[in-house]
Amino acid sequence: MPAGGIAEAFVGPPAARTEAAFGLSNREREVLGLIVQGRTNREIGERLFISQKTVGVHVGNILSKLGVSGRVEAAMVAVRLELLPSRGA
Repeated sequence: MPAGGIAEAFVGPPAARTEAAFGLSNREREVLGLIVQGRTNREIGERLFISQKTVGVHVGNILSKLGVSGRVEAAMVAVRLELLPSRGA
């Protein structure tokens, strides 16, 4: 077994490691996907049937977990690291 295969056996494939490293919940990934689409907190809340305050909490958690300071930066990280499933999938 090649060295990379041994490491992968312990920590999983690269995509799984990246996603797990940030520790985003399923709901946070949903919110992040809508942030990437340019949705406001109000629009996200209406779409997910949650309050704007709850959306704000999710956004704050996302920013903290990704280590970024704003929504645009979070969206860029999500796209660059492919944290969200592709639309065609």
